[in-house]
Amino acid sequence: MSAPDQPELFADGAPAAEWPAAVRPALRPLAARLRPRRLAEVVGQDHLLQPGSLLPRLVAQNRFGSLLFYGPPGTGKTSLAEAIAAETGSRFVRINAVMSNVAELREILAAARRRPEAATILFIDELHRFNKSQQDLLLPDVEEGTVRLIGATTHNPGFYVNPPLLSRSHLFRLEPLSAATIAAVLRRAMTDAERGLGGRRVSAEDGLLADLAVLSDGDLRRALNSLEVIVLGLPEGGTMTAADLEVFARERRIRYDADEDEHYDTISAFIKSCRGSDPDAAMYWLAKMLEGGEDPRFIARRLVILASEDVGLADPQALPLTVAAHHAVDFIGLPEAELTLAHATLYIATAPKSNSATLALGEAHRVIKEEPVQRIPLALRSKSGQANKRMGQGQGYDYSHDFPENISGQDYLERPVTLYVPKTAGWETKIADRLARWKELKARVRAGA
Repeated sequence: MSAPDQPELFADGAPAAEWPAAVRPALRPLAARLRPRRLAEVVGQDHLLQPGSLLPRLVAQNRFGSLLFYGPPGTGKTSLAEAIAAETGSRFVRINAVMSNVAELREILAAARRRPEAATILFIDELHRFNKSQQDLLLPDVEEGTVRLIGATTHNPGFYVNPPLLSRSHLFRLEPLSAATIAAVLRRAMTDAERGLGGRRVSAEDGLLADLAVLSDGDLRRALNSLEVIVLGLPEGGTMTAADLEVFARERRIRYDADEDEHYDTISAFIKSCRGSDPDAAMYWLAKMLEGGEDPRFIARRLVILASEDVGLADPQALPLTVAAHHAVDFIGLPEAELTLAHATLYIATAPKSNSATLALGEAHRVIKEEPVQRIPLALRSKSGQANKRMGQGQGYDYSHDFPENISGQDYLERPVTLYVPKTAGWETKIADRLARWKELKARVRAGA
């Protein structure tokens, strides 16, 4: 249950002198040694922690209930939980949802009921990994205040946390840390002889620490782990060089997990960049998806949808081009298929835009649902078969090709409705002109009839 690297916050608060040799402070990972001990030491989340904000006020008054911290890895979710427990003098029990089970959870909750005076905080890391039954098990004790739940998750709680539990919790979103914030912590780690790496007397230029911060992609834990590996690999009193960072630059991995928030947020940014006619942004998000290992067929399918949803009749070539790109991705495969996706992405991003097909379909659905369904005019019905002919179906139909520009003057609805309104972009400008001319021609034909 309890992590051995933070005993000062756990169950019975054993002093440092009683720690086993295996977990003495000097042997704990740098990221654990530098973990904030008070809310004021947490960096990079000013939108949550600036004076007067809700979270500091709740902690200062020790009047908070359950809290949910949602954000990317290495942004301070665990640090916030431990700092809150320390500042409120609460008993802190930590479990990881991946390794925990119902039996362990029942035992923890039962122990909290036996010790109400201890004000137990139950910290559940990766809360999204708990299934519905496990989350439901928490509800009675959360409701009664037997435990105060602090949940940490990298996934959107709206999708992964049960609504009853979500409604009983304050939700706080943490953001990736800026490179400048991370670089400042790295510098402190280099000089702190008590909890950091200062005892090794390794020097590093500010520019190198800034580069390492950039490589960490907003993840402070990753940055500290990387710094520790580099410094411990150098002799005491040595100097960090650019060559020492090369291995991390070569092995850098983009945080991008299929079927998780980063997947949905990135494809959303890609779609909106294409729709907004920004080819540079569209190519950036495309490259991020490819670097992150996204399925290229998924990207190709989104491009096909964009071709009809957002380009439409403004450029009729967008749909066949993206369909061809989808087929090409299938039989070419990566890495060459990246060029096909780039080709199709740039075409969509730079094409004139029209969502008239989307709007027309939406309006048609609305009319069908909200108004009486029109009967099919007799002249438009099928006259196949003797029975249909005897009922007069198809009689009175004017064959369009017998008239100039195929305009017979006939109506194709009992009650005319306007569903399609052409945009004045790209090829659709010609469609708008053509429809206007046909409207006049139809009126003349009907007047002549």
